[in-house]
Amino acid sequence: MVEHPSDRWEVGEAYEPYVGRWSRGVAREFIRWLGVSTGSRWLDVGCGTGALTETILALADPESVKGIDPSDGFISFAGKNLKDKRATFARGDAVAIAEDSTSYDAVVAGLVLNFVPSPGIALAEFSRVARPEGTVGVYVWDYAGEMQMLRYFWDAVASLDPESSDLDEAERFPICHPDGLLSLFQGAGLEGVGVRAIDVPTVFADFDDYWSPFLGGQGAAPTYVASLSEERRSELRERIEPTLPRDDDGSIHLIARAWAAKGRRPGSRDG
Repeated sequence: MVEHPSDRWEVGEAYEPYVGRWSRGVAREFIRWLGVSTGSRWLDVGCGTGALTETILALADPESVKGIDPSDGFISFAGKNLKDKRATFARGDAVAIAEDSTSYDAVVAGLVLNFVPSPGIALAEFSRVARPEGTVGVYVWDYAGEMQMLRYFWDAVASLDPESSDLDEAERFPICHPDGLLSLFQGAGLEGVGVRAIDVPTVFADFDDYWSPFLGGQGAAPTYVASLSEERRSELRERIEPTLPRDDDGSIHLIARAWAAKGRRPGSRDG
């Protein structure tokens, strides 16, 4: 049995250039799609470095946003970089949310649900802390398809190191596609469930701009890179580089697709 490194989620400064920056583009479309009323109370579960919280503050005119995350490093990063008085951050667990039932108008999670050991339990918790007819929404990367920066990476890993194919998020996270999300939301008893794709451009100035975020050690792919010897790391780099599409100026134009899902907690605000 091959032992693999565990994903690391600790350093916000390293996570941001990896996928945090691309999450912000997805978050903008996601918040518009949810259509939550202004003046609402939001809970951002697995808030990470604060990309989704920041977008809620900018676009949704909320009364408040609370972000929770199990990583002290991410909570610290978000708190230092988001000074809006409507935002607060605390350590928290997606499958045991330390909030009263029916406390929030909207409960959301960006790029989180697939990393939770029990997504169904987490979604039940999201619904529990949402108010009757409150919104529950999530988005996850399309790891098996059009999250292209990662697809090129993991396809190269598979060709060089087949024993590590089980690290590929496409293999690890079966909910990261429309049918998986739809089934999960309907299974949680949410109403008015909808699923959609959100695509954002991911443009890299050159190969070094593409490759350097994989050296930060935060997330599944960078954790794998950090586990390699210098020789094997160079071999992986050389395998990926010629596979990427290039424009005449050397830039690399890819897309990142996320699958988003939303639903309503059953019930009436009037009881």
